[in-house]
Amino acid sequence: MLLAIDCGNTNTLFAVHDGAQWRAQWRTSTDSTRTADEYAVWLSQLLQLQGLNLDDLSGCVISSVVPQSIFNLRNLARRYIKAEPIVVGEISVDLGVTVNLARPQDAGADRLVNALGCRVQYPGALLIVDSGTATTFDVVSADGAFEGGIIAPGINLSMQALHQAAARLPRIAIEKPQRVLGKDTVGAMQSGVFWGYIDLIDGLVERLKAEYGEPMTVIATGGVTSLFDGAARTIDHYDPDVTIRGLLEVWRRNDPGALSE
Repeated sequence: MLLAIDCGNTNTLFAVHDGAQWRAQWRTSTDSTRTADEYAVWLSQLLQLQGLNLDDLSGCVISSVVPQSIFNLRNLARRYIKAEPIVVGEISVDLGVTVNLARPQDAGADRLVNALGCRVQYPGALLIVDSGTATTFDVVSADGAFEGGIIAPGINLSMQALHQAAARLPRIAIEKPQRVLGKDTVGAMQSGVFWGYIDLIDGLVERLKAEYGEPMTVIATGGVTSLFDGAARTIDHYDPDVTIRGLLEVWRRNDPGALSE
């Protein structure tokens, strides 16, 4: 079985694929100081809840935007899975994605994995909206090339900044308000952040589509994507599995004994 790890700035996703389907997925807070042994204890307990154990895992693929975490995640694979992990971003790893940027190395591992994960599922030109710590808008051409995109602050980051910078504004949960017009401080904040963010998504998607000049399918993914379901008019598909699908494809491309469906 394959252990796929997507390490983001805020959360790290662990997922297990048995060759036919995803058996389990878990999220934990990203902590670059967490050791391989600590990961192993945590992971082994969760595997047992699914009737699995560490010995069932035979391979590992890792994507990380937190360089400090790669060392411990790599050691997790080496010590407890007895496998050398495939790490997205290393020169030897083939993603099969052409990067049409002035500095191709600037494209984050997560964005390229998303591009690959969408290409194996959706035809034609694509626009991928990934909402997490940051929200990225990435364009993938019909032939699978990564054309670039936009990086904006994530909705949770925006809410946190509002609370920290204004002494009298409380920390609140992000929810879809029933009204645009806020009748109290909390309602006003929720409306400003939520509907402001929806209009940011719709506005940037429309600008990118107009500039690109070709029909594009818009896919939304990421940890807070469910917040926007039914609110953002420009989103064609909500797909939470884009990243792990991309990691599975990376594994298949780079391991001669890779799992097959």
